Amino acid sequence: MIDRRMFVASAAGLAAVPLLAAASPELGVFELRQYTLKGGTRSAFARLFEQQFVTSQDAVGCHVLAVFRDLDDPDRFVWIRGFADMDARKTALQTFYTGPAWQAHRNAANAMILDSDNVLLLKRISGPVGPKALGNKGVTRIAIHRLRDVDPAAFAAFFDARMRAEIRAAGGALIATLASEAAANNFPRLPVREHDPVFLWIAHFPDEAGERGFDTRLHARSGWRDGIADSLLPALMQKPEVLRLAPSISVPEA
Repeated sequence: MIDRRMFVASAAGLAAVPLLAAASPELGVFELRQYTLKGGTRSAFARLFEQQFVTSQDAVGCHVLAVFRDLDDPDRFVWIRGFADMDARKTALQTFYTGPAWQAHRNAANAMILDSDNVLLLKRISGPVGPKALGNKGVTRIAIHRLRDVDPAAFAAFFDARMRAEIRAAGGALIATLASEAAANNFPRLPVREHDPVFLWIAHFPDEAGERGFDTRLHARSGWRDGIADSLLPALMQKPEVLRLAPSISVPEA
């Protein structure tokens, strides 16, 4: 659980409206943050987040790139933020969490949080991460493959060779791929899943109905699983963690 003196951003529940400030091409480190909120507080938390914690983070180098409401869990809030690099992340987080916006509103934010430790520290593999890519309507699907002892580069190569085309054929508009950042968490007051290496991909669908049939369409396709190297099997034998998300809060583009 996040230190109660810290920002534990996220919640959502507002209507699907435009996302956030456009991602800078210089961003190299990302956080995918999932928070469990107290029942019935997601809309209130989203309003607080939008009003107090977006521009204030951006001003110090914590770039809020997307904020979602989880379609399968009314008490879960998911958001993505990015940083120039790990050193910039450390400086930005220290500045924000000791700064006026968080100090003024941390009690109100923390009062709505049950858990805030489900955080992945990531680096970009391919594609853009941000509102211009994700869009301000439709459904975003994030699939998280736990790699265990699988080499991330080998899995990324398999994804490009086999899975990318299959996702497209099954109706997903692939946006980006990311993998765990190897560097240690240099701001330990905010925990991340450091010992849980992952590869994830982000795809967009025009509506919830189109996304809902994706698994059936993908599983109906054959051949792409044939001849998979044994070294990749630990990452493929378990189902990925899947987030089905709709855009939540409105923040002006940078």
